[in-house]
Amino acid sequence: MQSGREPMRDADQAEIRLMGLILTQAVSIGIAIAIFDAEYWLKLDDPTVNGITYAMAAFAVQGVAYYLFKMFFQQGMDERARIATQEKQRRSRYRSMEMSFDRRRQDMEIRMQEAQLESELNWMEQHPGQTPPWIEQRMMGAGTGTADFVPKSSAPLSLGFDFDDGKKPNRNADGTFKKKDK
Repeated sequence: MQSGREPMRDADQAEIRLMGLILTQAVSIGIAIAIFDAEYWLKLDDPTVNGITYAMAAFAVQGVAYYLFKMFFQQGMDERARIATQEKQRRSRYRSMEMSFDRRRQDMEIRMQEAQLESELNWMEQHPGQTPPWIEQRMMGAGTGTADFVPKSSAPLSLGFDFDDGKKPNRNADGTFKKKDK
C-alpha cells in the first residue's frame, strides 16, 4: 500500500528548478531596479555603464541568494531526501521479510498438516475396520476435527528434516572430535 504522495518525476523536479531559477532572476532584477530607482547606488549619465553596473549588482544579489539557499536550505532538503530514501528502503526490506515469514509459516503449516494426515493414515493401516477416535469424537459432538486426535507413536514425526541420520558422532568424552583413522 502506497502513501498518498508519490515520488516526483524527474521532469517535474526539473520544471520546479527552472521556475525557481526564473523567480530568482526576476527578484534579482527587481532589486537592482529598485536600487537604481531609489538612487542608492551609482547613477551615471551613460546608460551602458548603468546597465552593466546593475547587471553586476543583480548577479551579486543572485549569487548571495544562491549561497544562502545552499547554506540553509539545500543541506536540510538533501538530508530529508536521504532519510526518505532510507525509510523507503527499510519499508521495502520489512515487506520482503514479512512475505518471507508468511511463506515459511505457510510451508510449516502444510508440513504439519501432512504429518497429521500421515499419522492418521498410519493409524488406519494399523487398525483396519475400526472407527478412528477423531471420527467417534465428532459423532459424539465432543471433537472439532482431527486436530483433537494425537496419535501415540514411538517415533517422532519428521517434518522434512531428520536429525538422526544413523551415524554416531565421532567425539571424545570431553565433546571434541576424534581424529580420523587413516
